[in-house]
Amino acid sequence: MAGHKELWEQLYEVAIVETDLAKMQQHTQAAKAAIDARLHEFQMDHGGTREEQQALSDALTGLRVLAREIEARPLPEAEHAP
Repeated sequence: MAGHKELWEQLYEVAIVETDLAKMQQHTQAAKAAIDARLHEFQMDHGGTREEQQALSDALTGLRVLAREIEARPLPEAEHAP
């Protein structure tokens, strides 16, 4: 995996650096879907290493923390307007 990143890694990195709440939610959902797909590949025994399995687990934990932060943030005033 050196020198190249899996799709799930790329999407996870985009999600964790996003500051716009709406985009953060979108990126978080995309990263979660990519991680879930990669985990499914592991279950089907389609490659991967223990290190990647640990990285996937760590990324899911990070996304859960990010999701809690998103839920705790108040919506900006512009999003409250009907």
